[in-house]
Amino acid sequence: MKKRAWALALAFLLVLTGCGKKEEPVPDPEPPAAEEPIVTPEPEAEPEPEPAVPAGTNPLTGLPMEPEYERNRPVAVMLNNLKKAQPQLGNAQADIIYEVPAEGGITRMLAVYQTLDGIGTLGSIRSSRPYYIELALGHDALYVHAGGSPEAYQDLKSWKVNNIDGVNGSASQSAVFWRDQERRKTMDYEHTLVTSGEKIQSFWDSSKYAKTHGDGYTYSQTFTDEPLTGGATAEHVKLAYTSYKTGLFDYDAATGKYLVSQYQAPYVDGSTGEQVSAVNLLLLETNISVISGDKEGRLKVRTTGEGDGLLCRNGQSVPIHWSRADRNSPFAYTTADGQPLALGRGNSYVCIMDPKTSKVDVLLVN
Repeated sequence: MKKRAWALALAFLLVLTGCGKKEEPVPDPEPPAAEEPIVTPEPEAEPEPEPAVPAGTNPLTGLPMEPEYERNRPVAVMLNNLKKAQPQLGNAQADIIYEVPAEGGITRMLAVYQTLDGIGTLGSIRSSRPYYIELALGHDALYVHAGGSPEAYQDLKSWKVNNIDGVNGSASQSAVFWRDQERRKTMDYEHTLVTSGEKIQSFWDSSKYAKTHGDGYTYSQTFTDEPLTGGATAEHVKLAYTSYKTGLFDYDAATGKYLVSQYQAPYVDGSTGEQVSAVNLLLLETNISVISGDKEGRLKVRTTGEGDGLLCRNGQSVPIHWSRADRNSPFAYTTADGQPLALGRGNSYVCIMDPKTSKVDVLLVN
């Protein structure tokens, strides 16, 4: 009995000992190793395509243009330049601007556009004189005006000039021109007549006027990207047409153009606020006189024959010679020694003046 009792006691102690033993904690599993992020390379940016350069050339500027416009007849538009009629509209888009004196000491502009594509409002439109018609004919241009002197109307008829008249044009008058309501708020009625490239083109398309040059017309002016060298410095040019009108032309090296001012302010395009500028500034000398017996003091301006002048380009100036065989021929320009003159590639501003009544000064400072 005693052996059995001891055995039971021993077994009981073993059970107690086993129950009191603490279990070892099971360690947490190790977290899986972080995967390296997969970096997707940024796609290489596609290079910007070079803008397509039109294959044609604008004959008035030498700049690229769509080939379909190369043989177009340009459009020549009469622009009012009285101080109280400023600003003009669409003038900064012209390929060539001719500025010529008119009666009373004023000047008017003839703005020439090789194409009307993208040309907005133009104006204000003013009346014709024979010498402006002659300049338009030299480009074989469609001539846009609003009225004219008696002599101008005679010439329009006898010379069979393709023209659109905003005063006596019957069908064209309402289809092409309108009175700008904003200008009417601040300007006299005569300074409010305007038109647009779109309206001129629409009327032209429905007219019998040819839209391209005939086979016999050539415009042989050449252009270059090379700077003018060997001339005198001409960064600031002043042309006093009359006591009423003085033009200032300040060379801007950043753009390579002459910035135009008049009436003590920049000469701007009222549609955009852009100051009119030109790569080529030409000052052409000719004979200008009052027509004998004309009560309005209208002028006779010689635009044919030949004469001297000055070309200002890239801040330099050189003497030049101009010639024109007849009213249907364009200007031909040569150097003083008779070599063909290449203009800078870009637009031109042509001042026609009489050295007896107008004065040109090349200034050293503004």
